[in-house]
Amino acid sequence: MLLEALSSAILGLALSWAAAHRLPHRLPARTLVLSTGVAGALFGAFITHTALDLGNLFLILAGAAAVSVASLSLLLRPSGRRLGRRATA
Repeated sequence: MLLEALSSAILGLALSWAAAHRLPHRLPARTLVLSTGVAGALFGAFITHTALDLGNLFLILAGAAAVSVASLSLLLRPSGRRLGRRATA
């Protein structure tokens, strides 16, 4: 259980660092992004472990990655360019 939690926290930190490095103009402060990625990964590992109750580390890390990416996607802001409004007839 400790290995699952540690692995998912490292995975969440790596995913959030990659997102903060790749999209700095569309994300808020780096500390918020890093903590959201780790928290999402830990929560995803907890949910996956509770739902499947397996000792399979790969499935638990896949669930942790999915929830971490989903929680990081909620932090994304729209890009700088705006699309013009179109009036309907």
